[in-house]
Amino acid sequence: MTTIAILAIILYLISWVLLGYKIRSRLNHTPPINKKIHLSVWSCALLLHATVLYYPMLMGNGLSISMITAASHIIWLTSLVLLITMWTRDIEALGIFILPLTAFTLLLQQTVTLDSTHTVQISNGLGAHIFTSLLAYSMLMLAAIQAALLAEQNNHLHNHKPTGFIRALPSLQDMEHLLFRFITLGVILLSIALITGFIYLDNLFGQGIAHKTILSIFAWFIFTTLLIGHLRFGWRGRTAIRWTLAGFVILMLAFFGSKIIQHFIGQ
Repeated sequence: MTTIAILAIILYLISWVLLGYKIRSRLNHTPPINKKIHLSVWSCALLLHATVLYYPMLMGNGLSISMITAASHIIWLTSLVLLITMWTRDIEALGIFILPLTAFTLLLQQTVTLDSTHTVQISNGLGAHIFTSLLAYSMLMLAAIQAALLAEQNNHLHNHKPTGFIRALPSLQDMEHLLFRFITLGVILLSIALITGFIYLDNLFGQGIAHKTILSIFAWFIFTTLLIGHLRFGWRGRTAIRWTLAGFVILMLAFFGSKIIQHFIGQ
């Protein structure tokens, strides 16, 4: 494991502890830590993580897209988007789940070696497809986590027992607003990824990736239908939660299922 990766993991965990302390301070009405300190530690971790991910590409070795490395790209982008959003919105609670997951994924990347490790040289079109795909997965991952939190918050409020962590969350209205913002951005990015895939990839329905394309399109239809239902018929609450989680599961099956298939085909 490289020194840079170790430092990134340590900083992620420190940021996670600081975030937990900040949420606890808010619940106990005690003076919190300075927000800039916490976000600075998180930013440094992201910078080191980015160095691990993208330095080989800058050295001309191509972009690694093995299953674990691809997951590391997605969770890094998810963490980055969340950090940027936190500057303007009170959504620190999502970091409680994202930060340890990011550290764990980076740890796996450094310690687990798969027999099938693919690298690609990035051209303009292919680069746009890969980047928008990863960013779409990241945005919709945030939406899925937001939906899970919204479901838990909804249950606690309906039972009139909003305790601990639930009390640290924003209002239901703000949570739902943020959920649909993540979904909208995710659908836009997924649309771009699908379009650039059809344009720049030779065979989107070829062996080993046909199911990825079909499931990705299916997930796109689910999220798009949810957005139309929200705008036209006022879908929200449990309906929005179920559709969001269903779409995300299908999208992850599309992405990681294809990686597993390619891994075993390459054996």
